[in-house]
Amino acid sequence: MLAAIQKEINLTASFSLNKKINTIYFGGGTPSLLSTAEIQKLLREIKGIYSVDKSAEITLEANPDDINENKLYEWRAAGITRLSIGIQSFKQKDLEWMNRTHNAEQALQSLTLVKSAGFTNYSTDLIYGTPGLDDDEWQDNIKTLIAHKVPHISCYALTVEPATALQKMIIQKTKENIDPEKQARQFLILIKLLENAGYEHYEISNFALPGYRSKHNSSYWQGELYLGIGPSAHSFFGNVRRWNISNNALYIKSIESNIIPFEEENLSITQQLNEYIMTSLRTMEGLNLDFVKRKFGEDKSLILENQSKKYQENLKLKFIDNTLILTKEGKLFADGIAADLFF
Repeated sequence: MLAAIQKEINLTASFSLNKKINTIYFGGGTPSLLSTAEIQKLLREIKGIYSVDKSAEITLEANPDDINENKLYEWRAAGITRLSIGIQSFKQKDLEWMNRTHNAEQALQSLTLVKSAGFTNYSTDLIYGTPGLDDDEWQDNIKTLIAHKVPHISCYALTVEPATALQKMIIQKTKENIDPEKQARQFLILIKLLENAGYEHYEISNFALPGYRSKHNSSYWQGELYLGIGPSAHSFFGNVRRWNISNNALYIKSIESNIIPFEEENLSITQQLNEYIMTSLRTMEGLNLDFVKRKFGEDKSLILENQSKKYQENLKLKFIDNTLILTKEGKLFADGIAADLFF
């Protein structure tokens, strides 16, 4: 697989992004299982083809049970500047319920190890709304991250995807179903605690201390170009969205034949506008109607302004400097509001 990924990097040489790369993200699966030499090899391939900013944010996803003192120092030596740690919870029963491979002790220990190794820029993930997690336990999880001064925190409500083992167990009543009211309550608890602790709620699921926003994820929300390498990787080239096939064996076979196996779609103007509506509303900067007017036309801007008035009246949207921004209450309905504003 590593050889195929290296080869795909070389095959993408014709995909000129016409800009310096300022973020690289090792994600999906378990990239933290890569050796130092493998990470260095991939970074050399990228830097040999693309112009990479000297201060680029280079992130590696890692699970707490993959983290130890030696690996942390090796990752730093390999060029990793930021970690994204999938903690999910500090409660053992929740980790067991989610079938996580790490335990509560490893989750807590990972925070100490990361700081001791000299990483100042890192993120942690938490999951809320699991059946066994009560509000006090959820507050404990958040306060643990605050106490450790974790610079970036991503929090997601537990979702039950169709045709998954979790959905089957819920249907068979071997696992308890999620409670939307509890999820909403725990989301508001999250916002209050982190904002009081000085975190910016800069995107629906993301909080950062000043100066520690994720540059990589922010590029998605700002509609910037990005290139994905490997099975299932997604790329975006302005009006074209592309994704590689997910089957590992077929991916490798295709790459060996010098063919990148992908599908793609050309986004219409309407699709591009709807994407902007969806992503911008999720951010603290909001949906700017002046931008809509410049890029998509004055008529679209006026329609959005009129369509949004009902949400302004019920206090789910604020209208400031010709920009629509979700209120705290509105953040609970972000997807529904965005969908209602779609063209």
